[in-house]
Amino acid sequence: MVAPPPPQLDKMLDPQVWREAATQVFFALGLGFGGVIAFSSYNKQDNNCHFDAALVSFINFFTSVLATLVVFAVLGFKANIMNEKCVVENAEKILGYLNTDVLSRALIPPHVNFSHLTTKDYAEMYKVIKTVKEDHFSALGLDPCLLEDELDKSVQGTGLAFIAFTEAMTHFPASPFWSVMFFLMLINLGLGSMIGTMAGITTPIIDTFKVPKEMFTVGCCVFAFFVGLLFVQRSGNYFVTMFDDYSATLPLTVIVILENVAVAWIYGTKKFMQELTEMLGFRPYRFYFYMWKFVSPLCMAVLTTASIIQLGVTPPGYSAWIKEEAAERYLYFPNWAMALLITLIVVAVLPIPVVFVLRHFRLLSDGSNTLSVSYKKGRMMKDISNLEENDETRFILSKVPSEAPSPMPTHRSYLGPGSTSPLETSGNPNGHYGSGYLLASTPESEL
Repeated sequence: MVAPPPPQLDKMLDPQVWREAATQVFFALGLGFGGVIAFSSYNKQDNNCHFDAALVSFINFFTSVLATLVVFAVLGFKANIMNEKCVVENAEKILGYLNTDVLSRALIPPHVNFSHLTTKDYAEMYKVIKTVKEDHFSALGLDPCLLEDELDKSVQGTGLAFIAFTEAMTHFPASPFWSVMFFLMLINLGLGSMIGTMAGITTPIIDTFKVPKEMFTVGCCVFAFFVGLLFVQRSGNYFVTMFDDYSATLPLTVIVILENVAVAWIYGTKKFMQELTEMLGFRPYRFYFYMWKFVSPLCMAVLTTASIIQLGVTPPGYSAWIKEEAAERYLYFPNWAMALLITLIVVAVLPIPVVFVLRHFRLLSDGSNTLSVSYKKGRMMKDISNLEENDETRFILSKVPSEAPSPMPTHRSYLGPGSTSPLETSGNPNGHYGSGYLLASTPESEL
């Protein structure tokens, strides 16, 4: 951290940088994947979601700052090690030139000690030799051994964890211990992320279609395993680049925009704020109203538009190693890869318009045999007018108590129109809200 890389402020004008920053926030907070919504569905009705959101955001912010310090500290440590190695190798070359009279000893400053050569002494010696041997300097094959050059060589993406950090840890004291701890951390981060992502996939499908939870989860994991084999081939890194840089970022921004518009403009920001007030017990700051309705969708729309324009101006490509040239070059994706890329982007966003059309034209059931739930004065009310006759005395959300969303204490449920005596039940169909179902016709004085 003594010599951090100089900031490149011109990158602030690159929309790709802002899109990557937004994607990092989405990945770090789990936004747009459905995992946060799935986990929050198990909260109580009066859960302080305002405090939770603020706490998670601040934890994520400070964790990101800490991770930045750690990453640059490790990369700086690695750069110093490599720079010292460069100085030693080039010092041996200079000694060889001195012994063969290619270089005169008069070129070496008197205070330079080859047994304890510092980077500063080498830089001074390198400058003198370059000045004197200007015409024949390139033939000597000496490197400047600058720390900035080593920092510029730092890899990114998967190479940062599996190449740069791994190489740096080989120089740590007790390197086997730190290597084990580092890769255990990577495994835990990966498992934690996948658990949240899998919850965002399985929870809505299980709740909607009532499929067996265990079998469906196993099926999703097996399917993901076979898809993951694509990335462990010799060409797997190119597919990782395709998924990470394009198919996993652009659709995510579109999904988040649509979520924002659905809540702020279609459902209504005022209605959403009112329900938050009833749940929290206090009215959220007016600041959120303008952020949800104007600032957030506008910023995301501008960012997405700029990203699409940039993709049109600069065709998608990847960095490839050309074996014959022993060099790395930026190549454009072939036609089949572009077709696959477009397919991945479309498939990721397609369910939103498809479900909209099916629901709008009533081609898909909108859950006419499920409970219609709304909040009123801190209580959860239901409309049972849409229940079938044979379902009037049954729980809708789960037939077996063990399938309830969360193991909450039991509550009373008032079942059947006109019923005057409540039924004690062992399974709360709405246990994840901490409240039983109430008949819409039940007076509040009886509660």
